[in-house]
Amino acid sequence: MLPHVNPLAESTMHTASHHALAAHVHGPSLNRLAFTATLHCLSGCAIGEVLGMVIGTALGLSNFQTIGLAIVLAFISGYALTMLPLLKAGMGLAGASRLALAADTASIAIMEVVDNAVMLLIPDAMDAGLSSPLFWGSLAVALVIAGVAAYPVNRWLIARGAGHAKVHVHHGQG
Repeated sequence: MLPHVNPLAESTMHTASHHALAAHVHGPSLNRLAFTATLHCLSGCAIGEVLGMVIGTALGLSNFQTIGLAIVLAFISGYALTMLPLLKAGMGLAGASRLALAADTASIAIMEVVDNAVMLLIPDAMDAGLSSPLFWGSLAVALVIAGVAAYPVNRWLIARGAGHAKVHVHHGQG
């Protein structure tokens, strides 16, 4: 038989842990944590985005097919980068998957919308070949702008004990 948990006590414990986390991550440490979370998420996005753009361009896919492939690969690689340390620490696949989805979905979605919009807005960037500085320069600029766009959302989520704050708790950093 499972022990009875008082919902009020459970709510109080959750609130207390949220306030302890929030107290820990306000000020410069909140900014630093949001910055590192954004860089982590941007790394995962960039891996998938670059792979998708390279594969789509090399195969001669249309711009929208290439973008679709890049988005799928960005989500996969972004979630994988979050899940790997959790799995290595002994967390089960289901728990690590849920945590990665909760931590990364908003950030990856923002980055993907922004970086692909920038790529489409830069004239001829999507049609430039893989050996073109225009292609690589545009992709680099698009990814930087995407990271800047995602930072405030990551900061807001972390300040509320959500997003990457949930992952950092499992790393012993939050």
